Amino acid sequence: MKKRNILKLILAILICHLAGFIGSLFTRPAIETWYASLNKPLFSPPNWLFAPAWLALYTLMGIASYLIWKNGFKDQKVRCATIIFYLHLFLNAIWSIAFFGAKSPLLALIIIFILWLLILLLIKKFWPINKTASYLLIPYVLWVSFAGILNLSIWLLN
Repeated sequence: MKKRNILKLILAILICHLAGFIGSLFTRPAIETWYASLNKPLFSPPNWLFAPAWLALYTLMGIASYLIWKNGFKDQKVRCATIIFYLHLFLNAIWSIAFFGAKSPLLALIIIFILWLLILLLIKKFWPINKTASYLLIPYVLWVSFAGILNLSIWLLN
C-alpha cells in the first residue's frame, strides 16, 4: 500500500472517530446521572459495552469510506456516496447530542430512524463502487437497528 493511501486510510478512520468523540462529549456526563435514572428494557446492554462497540464500528466506517475515497471523486457515484456518508456521519453525532445532551429520547428516535435509512442507502450506494465497503457497513446497520429498538423502548418506558 502506498504511503499516500495509508495516510488516506488513517484520515478516513480519524474523521469517523471524530464524530464519535463529539458525541461522547454529550454522552459521558449523562451516563451516570440522567441515563442511569431512566427506565430501560431488560435487553439493555451494560454501559461498558457501548464504547468498544462504537470504537469498532467507527473504524469499520472509516475503512469503508477510505475504500470509496480511493476511487477518486471524478465519478458521480463516488461523489454522491461520499456526500451521503458525511451527512450520515453528521446525524450519527447529532443523535448523541439529542439523546444525551438534550435528554430527548423522542428527538433521538426520529434522528436514529433517519440515520438507519441513510446507512441502508449507503450500503446500496457503496455496493457498485466497492462491495467490501458495503459489507463493512453491515455490522453498523445491525447495531443501529438494535440501538433504535433500545431508543424506542427507553422512550416508551419513560
